[in-house]
Amino acid sequence: MNEPVKQIGILAVQGDFEKHAQMLDRLGAAWKLVKHVVDLEGVAALIMPGGESTTMLKFFDEEGLGPAISRFAAQGKPIFGTCAGAILLAKEVLNPSQAHLSLIDISIERNAYGRQIDSSVRKGDCPELVDHQVEMVFIRAPIIRRVGVGVRVVGTCDGLPVLVEQGNIFAATFHPELTEDATIHRYFVDKLGG
Repeated sequence: MNEPVKQIGILAVQGDFEKHAQMLDRLGAAWKLVKHVVDLEGVAALIMPGGESTTMLKFFDEEGLGPAISRFAAQGKPIFGTCAGAILLAKEVLNPSQAHLSLIDISIERNAYGRQIDSSVRKGDCPELVDHQVEMVFIRAPIIRRVGVGVRVVGTCDGLPVLVEQGNIFAATFHPELTEDATIHRYFVDKLGG
């Protein structure tokens, strides 16, 4: 008997969730959009894309998604947050402080690279994942200012941690979905096994 296909949820509140879907399509991974708590049912993992974290929090409050995502994480299901998604997953948010899910022990500073006009494409290193430099797109990106005990730095750029992991939680301060390199998404999809 065949095992059911493991489906990855993509939070579709705002941000470029469609680009994450396209990346998963390239990898042959099954996915569905998540807008409501009920959409998390049957999902084996979750991607939380970028966008505006304060706007996403308002939606979370209206829909009850914050507690639902925390329960999802407590079940050991993988969650991958990019940019604003990483901010929402953090234990501490700076500049200014705001509500968060406290699912990964990092302190993160919002908009630390500057305004939209200061967005950039850089090269970073993820030596455990790939032997070449990875293109990283930073758009009003946060900076991880503190990495807690038990948090593994998977990727760096310009001497800063930009890709971190703790247990089933994975966070990037950049946008891997906006490049042609599927390395980061492949690593996340591989967490689901079979």
